[in-house]
Amino acid sequence: MNKVALILVIIGAFNWLLVGLFQFDLVASVFGGQSSLISRAVYTLVGLAGVWSISLLFHEHERA
Repeated sequence: MNKVALILVIIGAFNWLLVGLFQFDLVASVFGGQSSLISRAVYTLVGLAGVWSISLLFHEHERA
């Protein structure tokens, strides 16, 4: 679950980078606009992944 969350957070970060630099929303462009059901689902999944990732700040990870 942590890796899936990380991948989604990276996708969201990349999308925001494009919005900030070029005013281009890749998710909206690919899925038919910001208000399309699929775009909203992607935004929701990215947001939930961000919330999940907050918990990673408080976990102790063992390194081999």
